Amino acid sequence: MTIVSEAEYDLSHHHISKQYDHELLAIRNRVLTLGGLVEAQVEAAVSALLESDTELAEKVISDDYKVNSMEVAIDEECTQILALRQPAARDLRLVVAVIKTITDLERIGDEAKRIARIAVDLVNHFPKKNQLTDLHQLALHSRQMLRESLDAFARIDVDESLRVVQEDLRVDQEYESIMRQQITYMMEDPRSIPISLNIMWAARALERIGDRACNICEYVIYYAMGKNIRHISLDELERNLRSG
Repeated sequence: MTIVSEAEYDLSHHHISKQYDHELLAIRNRVLTLGGLVEAQVEAAVSALLESDTELAEKVISDDYKVNSMEVAIDEECTQILALRQPAARDLRLVVAVIKTITDLERIGDEAKRIARIAVDLVNHFPKKNQLTDLHQLALHSRQMLRESLDAFARIDVDESLRVVQEDLRVDQEYESIMRQQITYMMEDPRSIPISLNIMWAARALERIGDRACNICEYVIYYAMGKNIRHISLDELERNLRSG
């Protein structure tokens, strides 16, 4: 995971207090450290599911406390900055973006734990090969969105953020395709219902990871440009960004 150095860190100005600059740099880097941990959790959970690895799945479940603990620690650091520094303008937007980002990262960690639990449930069942193939493809795209959203956060890259938001359409389409497929299997053979339900829940967790990656990109745009672009269409989003 990319870590922002002091040379690269730029809020377009420096504060009289070097300690304040250090605190702002520190919380950004702590977000990226948390992001790296969450990425590893998602990757391990997906591997456990696809490879029927219960030991790895149990490790993902047991390691979830690390994500929770780090999220709480960063939130406390942000609270201290708000109380002691009383940030304004862009500094305030950074702290708000960090608080929102770590909340979504913690929830992505919850989705990883959910996938790991599904992996444990499925270990004694045998899904059809194409069920896991389609799920694997969805997992690849969701993980890619997460990685790119964290890269966009590290660089405060508005263009990359917009690209990730646009990519969510593909993830939604793949998710809907898996749902239709599983419904068909359940209608054709009621015995497949337990397996199909688990596949659907795993697909839902992966789709939610993609959604939360989009949220992170929205926070990047909010921090960089001061624009709240939640709940608007892609066309309207592009117009908003072009208007400066």
